[in-house]
Amino acid sequence: MKATLLRAAASAVIFVAGLTPVSRAEPADAAATVKEDATTAGHAVAHGAATAGHTVADRSREAGHTIAADTRTARDTVRDDSKKTGHAIAEGARNLGRSVRDGFRRLKAGVARKPNEPEPKS
Repeated sequence: MKATLLRAAASAVIFVAGLTPVSRAEPADAAATVKEDATTAGHAVAHGAATAGHTVADRSREAGHTIAADTRTARDTVRDDSKKTGHAIAEGARNLGRSVRDGFRRLKAGVARKPNEPEPKS
């Protein structure tokens, strides 16, 4: 990018040098000419910098889209695998919960007295 800016500045100076007359000017006119030449050179450098910036931005955007497209399949694979793993973990937790619930029901049924048995006499 520096090389582009330097080339733009050099071409602006050469361009301005070609436009300025070779004849001698009065000191007041020389100041105006220098100011005008500097303004022209500054505009040329600014235009070159803007062009270089836009070029870099465009290439960066293209690279980003290329990377996103290339990683899409990996992203989809990871997402699908994660989803399958999550479902498997959830199913395992449900089965564990059912086992614990059934175990407590059997324990409660074994400990609780049966309604058709008489109460023990103490």
